[in-house]
Amino acid sequence: MSHPLFDGLPDPALVSTQWLEDHRGSENLVVLDATVLQVKGFNGADAFVTGEEQYLVNGHIPGAVFADLFEDFSDPEGEYPFSRPSARHFERTAQAHGIDNDTAVVVYDTGTGYWAARLWWLFRSFGFGVRVLDGGFVKWCAEGRPVSVGDVRPRRAGEFSAYEDTDAWAAKSDVEAVLAGESDAVLLCALSTSEFAGESGRPRAGHIPGSVSAPATRLIDPTSNTYLPRERLRDALGEAATSPRPVIAYCQAGIASSGAALALTLLGHDEVRVYDGSLNEWVADASAPIETSAPVLAASGGGRHLRKPD
Repeated sequence: MSHPLFDGLPDPALVSTQWLEDHRGSENLVVLDATVLQVKGFNGADAFVTGEEQYLVNGHIPGAVFADLFEDFSDPEGEYPFSRPSARHFERTAQAHGIDNDTAVVVYDTGTGYWAARLWWLFRSFGFGVRVLDGGFVKWCAEGRPVSVGDVRPRRAGEFSAYEDTDAWAAKSDVEAVLAGESDAVLLCALSTSEFAGESGRPRAGHIPGSVSAPATRLIDPTSNTYLPRERLRDALGEAATSPRPVIAYCQAGIASSGAALALTLLGHDEVRVYDGSLNEWVADASAPIETSAPVLAASGGGRHLRKPD
């Protein structure tokens, strides 16, 4: 379901900063800041913290409501971080953030957009079409657009109905079926090439055998912070974009892979699933195979070549 406010937009998943500036303050428009920050934990390993303090102190797009992907928009009892919530939990959370069936929603974050993409994918998987701000807060600020500080209380929302689309998600058993040859799909690893090769320092690092490497970091223009033009996206996504087979995208926790799923959607690919547990779940099973070979990435024109790891 897509809101009429988005009618006529050229992309199925994005809005521009100019569009948001023109429509900011429109009736029934809710803007969500989905920022999560990556930090170093006490043991030197990567950890994540909510971006709410940054939202409150450093600022946000005027009128934007903070959306907490740790507690509110994830399953609080999930076995792995950022597990998707139930439909009922999602309904309650959306309403608490001022969203009902008549709301248009735009999401963004202060990074490269993958947290916003995760929230976009969650809404999409529950039958509700929202848009990601292309370029996010980085582009918004670079253009000198207004910024506010402090909290924003959500509007009072009416009824919100979530209808779970199980085809949006892949389970561990779906990946196992691909490896066993019982089903056919492209396994897309959205982690960096160094992580793909097992150079992350994590226990049982690497990738699921047979995966193609399409780092989510390479889907974003480093200058504008926006998604690449379509032809460059096809090159970056390689076999996942050019093959007629379905795609199962994964990463460490289903975040970067949501960015890859968004990019594939921009290219018109309509058979994409995100492996929600991703490597957090996969490597927890000591019998689940992991490879650490260097990535082979598809090049334009259908050729294949090695690229230097990140």
